[in-house]
Amino acid sequence: MDFYGVKVRLCRYYRAQTKGKIESGVKYVKRNALAGRRFSSIEELNEYLLDWCVNVADEREHGTTHEKPAARFARAEKLIRVDGRPPTRREQVVIRRVPRDAYVAVETNRYPVPFTWAGRDVTVRLLHEQICVHLGENEPVIHERLEGKHQVARWTGPPRPLPKTHTGSPAQPPRLDPAWVAGLGEVEVRSLCRYEEVAP
Repeated sequence: MDFYGVKVRLCRYYRAQTKGKIESGVKYVKRNALAGRRFSSIEELNEYLLDWCVNVADEREHGTTHEKPAARFARAEKLIRVDGRPPTRREQVVIRRVPRDAYVAVETNRYPVPFTWAGRDVTVRLLHEQICVHLGENEPVIHERLEGKHQVARWTGPPRPLPKTHTGSPAQPPRLDPAWVAGLGEVEVRSLCRYEEVAP
């Protein structure tokens, strides 16, 4: 699998039935451009083929597109060299809500993020080999993309701080509700001697 997610499958040579489109182009050049012609040098051959491509092949009506290749290229707004631009980043962007356990689910796999992100929406970028989780201006969390399904990635960064559960004043001891106590009625008072009698 290459950078663009395409798996190259090579065909055996001299097996035209496994790659008909390619072999059809070769057949067209042999029968139209080269049939019955001889050349004294490779330079003469290349010069002839260049002229043939421009004045014959590019001016014919293509069997698949049903238009002249020269007209199709002329209609293109912008054509640049393949090696004149950086490769396209193959990615997909999705939004996920971080659950309470701070593990974001992506393609049935789970990736950890800081606990403080729990309950918030994050942007997940799925690259070819990485998973990038973004939340606002925070530093993105990057994981290696897991292969397979139902797997859990491990946290490899510094320890994740736990969220604060209480931000107010220190906890006070519980208080009884007077209305609830009033409904209980009188409580029987017993002497401690009774407990000593039943104790083993």
